[in-house]
Amino acid sequence: MTEKMAATRRWIFLSCCIVCLLSACQLSQAQNRTFEIDYLGNTFVKDGKAFRYVSGSIHYMRVPKEYWRDRLEKMYAAGLDAIQFYIPWNYHEPEIGQYNFEGQRDFVQFIKLAQEVGLLVLIRAGPYICGEWEFGGFPAWLLRENPKMVLRKMDPTYIKYVDTWMDKLLPMLTPLMYENGGPILMVQIENEYGSYFACDHDYMAHLFIKARQILGPRSIIYTTDGDLQSNFQCGPTPGAYATTDFGVTLFFNPQKSFQPQRDYEPFGPLVNSEFYPGWLDHWGYPHSTVNLDVFSKALDLLLDYGANVNMYMFEGGTNFGFWNGANYAPYQAVPTSYDYDAPLTEAGDITDKYIAIRQVISKYKQLPSMPIPKNTTKTAYGKVEMSFMATVQDALQTLCPKGPIKSQYPLTMEAIGQWQGFVLYRHTLLGDTPSEPKTLDLSGVRDRAYLMINQVPQGIFDRNGQKTMNLTLKVNETIDILVENMGHIGFGSEMNNNSKGLISNVTFGGSILTGWSIFPLTVENFKPSSLSGIYRDKPFRNGNLTTPSFYVGKLHVPKEPSDTFLDMSAWGKGQNLIMSSSMINVGRYWPYVGPQVRLYVPKPFLAPSPTINYIIMFELEQAPCDTADKCTVEFVDQALINATPHKPNFEREETKFSRKRISV
Repeated sequence: MTEKMAATRRWIFLSCCIVCLLSACQLSQAQNRTFEIDYLGNTFVKDGKAFRYVSGSIHYMRVPKEYWRDRLEKMYAAGLDAIQFYIPWNYHEPEIGQYNFEGQRDFVQFIKLAQEVGLLVLIRAGPYICGEWEFGGFPAWLLRENPKMVLRKMDPTYIKYVDTWMDKLLPMLTPLMYENGGPILMVQIENEYGSYFACDHDYMAHLFIKARQILGPRSIIYTTDGDLQSNFQCGPTPGAYATTDFGVTLFFNPQKSFQPQRDYEPFGPLVNSEFYPGWLDHWGYPHSTVNLDVFSKALDLLLDYGANVNMYMFEGGTNFGFWNGANYAPYQAVPTSYDYDAPLTEAGDITDKYIAIRQVISKYKQLPSMPIPKNTTKTAYGKVEMSFMATVQDALQTLCPKGPIKSQYPLTMEAIGQWQGFVLYRHTLLGDTPSEPKTLDLSGVRDRAYLMINQVPQGIFDRNGQKTMNLTLKVNETIDILVENMGHIGFGSEMNNNSKGLISNVTFGGSILTGWSIFPLTVENFKPSSLSGIYRDKPFRNGNLTTPSFYVGKLHVPKEPSDTFLDMSAWGKGQNLIMSSSMINVGRYWPYVGPQVRLYVPKPFLAPSPTINYIIMFELEQAPCDTADKCTVEFVDQALINATPHKPNFEREETKFSRKRISV
């Protein structure tokens, strides 16, 4: 053996020894890591020492992956010990058995990054999460598998798919548990189950047993419920530690707020899993806020009381694409912005509330020595001229390349595998039609529909408003009904009545219309240059309504992009997309209804020159494009999510356009 070969073997042997030594050290450290509940001491115990956490909620799916570290470092700099977040089932299993944990959906990387920054982690594993997220985290394909299933109980169909999902999810968390060397302290099952009508104790026990079996005997499984005694009758389950959630009240009293938890858990740490520094928004309602001073004083009282606290939300983020949820009753869709009046804005900026919270935390623990990270740069790129491209009918082949589904009667979106977005229902009128008007009845619309005859807009239908219209129709006229799913309901018993599209028959003059072509639309398929000028140079108009259509503009970014905000104040309602190196569905806009007027467009969505950023508006109601100088959108450097709202007023909308059919 040559001297060189001998040296190589010695190096390999030495390297193996070092690797084994490091592995042994890591194993020893993991074995020495413990996180437990000291019931007699009314505290958590981490590595043998009493431990109280101050935490904040952030959702990886609502923050661009490129900004995960920025947000986590800001949370760490605020003095937080931990972060808390949901894992939405529908975000990771878009179709049965098809899983996606890559890129933006790589929550394992998010957890490891949190640990790298210095933060512990609290996981909310579901399967139900709420969070104002689409369908409360449930995949809409559940409604196709069994439309009559009852969610969140031991319904055979439901529990079959829950078990499959949990068997996929929980093993991914096991190596990241604190006792295994990771940052995860605890895992929550379900969410505020005590507020749900089903009250199925077997269901909650089933979830607990599965989580404990997979995560290990030392894992802490917990539940979260509101601060009413009634919430604790059905929410907790034996073996799981019961925690509570509540916000600031006028005469805030921590002892009173914690009493339901303490009655259920006579011993153990006090935990508020959702302490609200802000609140959620709905379209058509004022932007919600919580007073900075009031919240800071309440937080001080909680910490002085010795409680463990998680602030929901600490960074709200954005419901990009179609991921916003909705509440009921009445039906109330959540906007694209999930700013939540949180300590960190939707764009991750430091607020006065952040500084005040940090000051309160500093009274109870030493803050990190690191400086507070700077806010990201915001740039006003100015106006972008928009041009009409195509009506939704012109683009059907692109939006629905497989062609329509033929059906005698309308089918729901879920029945045809369209989980989000839009579906166009088409019917050609046959037979004799009298000259006098008849009533067209769309009582089954979910959620908002646009009626067109030969592409000419006739009116708007909405589940909360107008559902019928008097029309005079002629034989062989084409009736198009474009239906928007504005978000599946994610809270309460009405989650079980969550089908979208047209959920019942359409009648005209009392007669059921049969023979439908149903087009499931993928708006992300739209290509900016493929349809220009092929069909027409402008959409059809009827009063103030224009045919739902695509408009495109070009944004050139001369150097490295920055965060920005898209202002489309003059536009009606629709969906914004941006295509540069890839197609990004930014989200919904509805500026008149508000309170959100501008969409947050983060830096990663844009590309520098020579790449063109195509700005795409799928406008549903009224584009401001009568003249070229008005057909614009504008990129500005400030958010606008607190404009004066206008609740959708269907009588007002009714006067904006003619009820008479006009000829093409």
